[in-house]
Parts: sequence; structure tokens; C-alpha cells
Amino acid sequence: MLKWLGTDFWDFIARKILRNKIGLLVALVLFTIFMSMQWKNMRFSFTEANLLPDDHEINLQYNAFLEKFGEEGNLVVLGFKDDAFFTPKNIQLFEDFIAPIKKDSAVTLTLTLDNLKVLEKDTLNNKFKLTPFLNKPLSAASVAKAKESFFKDLPFYEGVLFNKKSGAVRFAIYMDKALVNTSARRDFVLNYFSPERIEAFEKESGLDLRVSGMPYIRTLNSQNIQSEIGLFVFAALGITSLLFFFFFRSFRATLISMTIVIIGVMWSFGTLGFFHYEITVLTAIIPPLIIVIGIPNCIFLINKYQQEIKIHGNKAKSLQRVISKVGNATLMTNITTAAGFATFIITDSQLLREFGIVASLNILFLFSLCLIIIPIVYSYMPLPKDKHLAHLGKNYILGFLNWIQNTVKNRTVTVYGITLLLIVGGIIGIFQIKISGSIIEDMPQDANFFEDITFYENEFDGVMPLEIMIDTKRKKGAYKSSTLKRINTLHETIEEIPELSKAVSLVNIVKYAKQAFYNGNPDYYELPTKQEEAFIMSYIKNSSEDTNQNSLKSYVDSTGQYARVTTFMRDIGTDKMAKIEERLQEKIDKLFPEERYTVTMTGKAYVFEKGTHYLVQNLVLSLLFAILLISLLMAYLFRSFKMIIVSLLPNLLPLIITAGLMGFLGVPIKPSTILVFSIAFGISVDDTIHFLAKYRQELKANNWKIKISVYNTMREAGISMFYTSTVLFFGFSVFTLSSFGGTVALGGLVAATLLFAMLSNLILLPTLLLSLERTIANKKEFIEPTINVLAEDKPEQLNKE
Repeated sequence: MLKWLGTDFWDFIARKILRNKIGLLVALVLFTIFMSMQWKNMRFSFTEANLLPDDHEINLQYNAFLEKFGEEGNLVVLGFKDDAFFTPKNIQLFEDFIAPIKKDSAVTLTLTLDNLKVLEKDTLNNKFKLTPFLNKPLSAASVAKAKESFFKDLPFYEGVLFNKKSGAVRFAIYMDKALVNTSARRDFVLNYFSPERIEAFEKESGLDLRVSGMPYIRTLNSQNIQSEIGLFVFAALGITSLLFFFFFRSFRATLISMTIVIIGVMWSFGTLGFFHYEITVLTAIIPPLIIVIGIPNCIFLINKYQQEIKIHGNKAKSLQRVISKVGNATLMTNITTAAGFATFIITDSQLLREFGIVASLNILFLFSLCLIIIPIVYSYMPLPKDKHLAHLGKNYILGFLNWIQNTVKNRTVTVYGITLLLIVGGIIGIFQIKISGSIIEDMPQDANFFEDITFYENEFDGVMPLEIMIDTKRKKGAYKSSTLKRINTLHETIEEIPELSKAVSLVNIVKYAKQAFYNGNPDYYELPTKQEEAFIMSYIKNSSEDTNQNSLKSYVDSTGQYARVTTFMRDIGTDKMAKIEERLQEKIDKLFPEERYTVTMTGKAYVFEKGTHYLVQNLVLSLLFAILLISLLMAYLFRSFKMIIVSLLPNLLPLIITAGLMGFLGVPIKPSTILVFSIAFGISVDDTIHFLAKYRQELKANNWKIKISVYNTMREAGISMFYTSTVLFFGFSVFTLSSFGGTVALGGLVAATLLFAMLSNLILLPTLLLSLERTIANKKEFIEPTINVLAEDKPEQLNKE
């Protein structure tokens, strides 16, 4: 099949395209309409990215937890750090603010001063009852008394509703767990916590309201992702169109290229809808990525058309040669770029797999668009004017290429010396790279909701839930005295860790029951003794169903076999997180013997951190797969093992440099930056293919004279390589406009890698070719390739010219 990809094959393709112009354009329009109809199936993700395979042990444990206790990320918190809150006016204003929220069907429970209940002993009926904490009507005296009691007499709520040291308070809204991962969450958050509504409350009360919690964070984060898609698309279109016009000085060439990439963007959205994939922080960058990668295709094809026009001025022949001469090269470069993205398909991560499928498919779609539209549209247009061809001899381009050629010719030792230094420095930097598994690290740090996250980290030790599920292996085992004591000891360990908040579990409820039994005296907020258990447990059993269930159902399952311990975690580095997990696991192993208990750590923060480590382990595999895949392609193209080695070195060097920079600059390996290497390698190898294909062509044309061939190749291929690398550099740089740290890092690192790759392919690659000329530039090494990347003129064509 691949034998068809020779000159005759591309001549055939050229004839088919130019003879069926109307039919092909109609087909493209129909397909574009079909893809646009798929947009209705697009949807934004309402959950955090799950980086682990569905059948991974950590995922299975998390799903088992959700099955017992439901979605844990359903808490929205509202808080203040201001004594002025404790006034009748401000308490009432806050209750007015939250009143419609309480009535909403999406809310299952709220905890505010207005509906806060305290546990009291009913000696007459030998049971506990819940009574309102705040007596109405409100007065300055009653509020002052309530404030004193709130901070002094309710240790059950300390660390949950208030910070005793700083005076900060927070109140809770629990969303319906069935709705928290649906579009209803977005509507709920945007309706009740809009900037206008919060600002109106703050203006009237004079308070600084802090809102946070996973439903709130997720919603505003996804809103930022949505808004940035438009930003990236327009920024990418703007920068690439300006660069394209600067290079070609042609409005029509620029307009044609922009039309192609806009259609490509429409198709990329359609692909997401066709597969019913969610738009995540990764898939959101595909549309602008299509623009950035599509423009180099247009540059190669339009540049070739203009070169042909300048040589002989025959439009028909020029259009035919655009397809037949560089169609194969463009196909090969698009395949290698797609291969860089396709390596993510082999991972077990659904997030990366979807990203790889959509990106690689649309890169190949782009190739088809460029190959069809450019020749057809130009066939209806007049010949380019001299001013449109002037860029082919621009002084700044020639000056740059002369500097490159002089460096390769006269500074071989310097080139190898700098290469060696860069490799050594890169390797040193690689050993300094850290891994980060934080959910909120990449979120916009200048956004208001991120400031609120910081507030809750400082006052309540974070908002990221870490869950511990304890299986006692028998019904009602969670209520056993021995189990409660073990959980209490675990609480103490958690409280010793400054990065974790106060733990909440069944133990807190039992302690509160003892305090209530002793008439609310906070000195008795502790686990009951053996003697006290009988009395206190009888009070609990006699209490109303509502009193028991509202308190217990969140921390013990219906059978009493499973208990839950919840704590919240600060946004800490992966290293610290791993040490904390190790410390907790060590304590858990001592407290809960395996034969009697099964204890698992879980929660979104824990799953995300484990997912990051999983991806890092797969990073090497996917990168090696990309190198292997592209090496096999190079072997098929050139049929020379030595040429494979020579072609890989200039493309691995930029990856080493970039990895080293990440280490020195403190940019961690995380889900977003993991993408850098495979993407950059897949794109940068395109220049190598163009260079070596042209080099082989020059060798045959110059009777195997190495130096002339290398220098001619640098001049011929250098212009397109400079254009495309410049467009790619600035194109990927648009991602640095993002408010997401991971997207900024991705854009900056890929842009830098591609810049290094251009210099490496224009300097190191020809230097290697000249240094190894006796071993790799002979006819035995350069036997006829399986695929002619750059079609060569047939003898009869040369004679005609």
C-alpha cells in the first residue's frame, strides 16, 4: 500500500483534486455542516479529571466509599473573619442572603446561626433533643451572649464552624449529592453566588464574605475554562495571521490560511461532540492547537506554490507540483505530529486517551483540508504579484541562514561543545524536577475564588477533602467502644499534622453526646468511660429519629459496619502529601489490625495525587513509544539505521534542555506539563523529515557531494523551517495568556522546546551530517527509500524546463 505514496501516486492525487474541484468543495461544506451539527453533544466536565484507569485499585476504593457515603465534594462554605458579623443587623442580613438558598431543592442541609441546633439532655424522657442555638427576636445582648457561647461552649463545632484563635467563622451548605456533578450545580452556584449578589450583601453589611467549597470551586473553574477557549482561539488566530501576513505580505494567502484553520477548529469541536467527550482543561486547548499546527501546513504548501510560480510562472503546473512534490512531505510531518499526540491513546487514563484521539484525528483532518483547499482556491485566483513573492529573498531571512551556515561550516567544535554542555546541564536539571499532584495548583491564582481558598487554608486548614473509611467487618461494629477509641487516637494523629484540618467522625458526635449528658459542660467533651456508656447510649437510643439520623448518617453507614473520618487538606506539594499519607498509614496499621478492620484512605485530593504519579510512570512509556513510532517511520522513509540515529539526536536534545529548565525553574511534573514532551517531539521531528528528505534529494542532484548538498539543503529548507518554527513558537505562546498555571507552563515549555528544536535541526543536524559524511552519505546507506518524501523531477520534466 505504501508503495502508492510515490511520485505517480501523488500525480494521481493532484489530478483528482484539480479535476474535481466543485465536488470536493461541496463535500467539505457538507462535512463541515455535519460536524457543526455535532456541537450540540458537547458538554463541559462537572468533575475533576480522573487520571487513573477505571479498574485501578485507588479508583475502586474511592467508588466503594461513594457507594457507602455518596459524593463527598458537596459542601459549600461561607465565612467571615470580622467581629462585626455578630450584630443583630448583620446576622439578619446574612440570613436574608441565605434564605432562598435554604429553600432550593438542590440543598439538603444548611448550617448557619439561624438554624444551628445544640444537643441537650431531656431528663424527663431520658433522651437527647436538639434545640435552637440562637433565641429570637435578636438583640444586642442576646447576640453578644450567643457569640460567647459559640466560641466557648461548642467544641463540637470548633475547627468546623469557627476558629477559636482567630475568631473566623464559616457556615455550611450541603448540596444534594445526586446533583453535585450535574449542570444543576452550575446553575445553583452562578445563581446564588454571583459577583453581583455577593457584592450587594457586602456593601450593605460591610463584611467581607468568603465563599468556597468543591462545588463552588469546580463551577468557577469550569467557567474560566470555557471563557479561555474563546481567548485562545482568537489569540491564536490573531498571532498566526499577523505572522503569516508578515512573512507572505498577501491578504489572500492569509485569508485562505485562516479559513482553513477556522474550519479545522469547527471540525475539532465537532469531533468532541461526535464522540460525546467532555470538554476538560486538556481538550479545551485542542481548538487553538489546531490553529497553531495548521498554519505550518499552509506555509509549506503556499511557499512551494510561490516558489514554483517564481521559477516558471505556470499556474497549472505550480498547483500540480504543490500536491505532487510536497504532499507526501506534508503528510509525513502531519503523521509524525499526530503520532506525538496518539501516544496518549495507549495510556489507561481516559482523560489523556480522549485528548490523544481528538488531537491526532484533527491533525490528519487538517492535512486533508490544506491539501484540498489551497490548490483549488488558488486555481480560481490570478497569479501572485511580484510583491507577494518578494519574501522569498528577504534580507533578514538570508542573513539568518548565512549565520547558520557559517556556524555549521566554521564552528564545529563550538557546536559540539555547547551541545555537550546543554546535555550535562539538562541532566542535572532533570534530577531536580519535582512531581505535583495538587487539584488547585493550576487554578487561576488571581481569581477571587482562589483568594477564598487561601483564606480557608489559613483559617480552617483547607477545603480539599481527605477521607478515611473504616470497615469493622461486622454490623454495628462502628459503635463499639474499642473502635471509637481507635478512631479517637487517629483523630489525635491528624490534629498533630498542621497541613490537615480537625477530623470529623462518629467520635465527635459521641463526645458531644457526653457533653450534653453533663448539661453542656465543655469540660466533658470526650469519649464516655465504660461506666458512662450505658447511660449515654440509652439516651441516644431513646432520642428521636431525626436527632440520630441527621448527626450519624454522614459518618456511619446504615448497617453500622462502616465508619468515616473526614479531614481537609491544605494545597501542599506531592512530597509533603506522600509523607503525610505515609505517617497516617503507619498509624492506621498500628491502630486497626488487618484481621479485624479494613481501612482505606481516599477522597478527591488523594485520588488526584495518585493519578499524577500514575501518569508520571506512564510518561516514560508514552515518550518511548513516540520515539519508537517515529523511528520506525524514519526507517521506512530512509531505510537507513544510521540516519535514524542522526535524526533522533537533534530532537532529543531539546527535550533534555526543556526537562532541565523545568528542574532549574521549579516547574513540576504534573498532568498538564506531562504533555510537553510527546507533543514537542512529534512536532519538532517534522523539521528533521523536511531537512533529510531535501538533503537526500540534493545528494542525488549533486552527485553525492556532501558539503554542497548540506549547504543547499540549509538554504532551501531553512526558510520554511524558520517560518513554521516562528509560527509554532508564537502560536504555543498564546497559552501563556491563560490564568491556569498548567496551561501557561504547557504553552511556554512547548514553545521553548520547538525553538530549541529549530536551532538543533538547523545547526546540530547539518553538523552531524558533515562530520559523519563518509559513513552516512554514500549510495549504500541512501538506497531508494520506501516513500519519496519530496518528489523528484522526472528526466523528461527537467528537459522541458
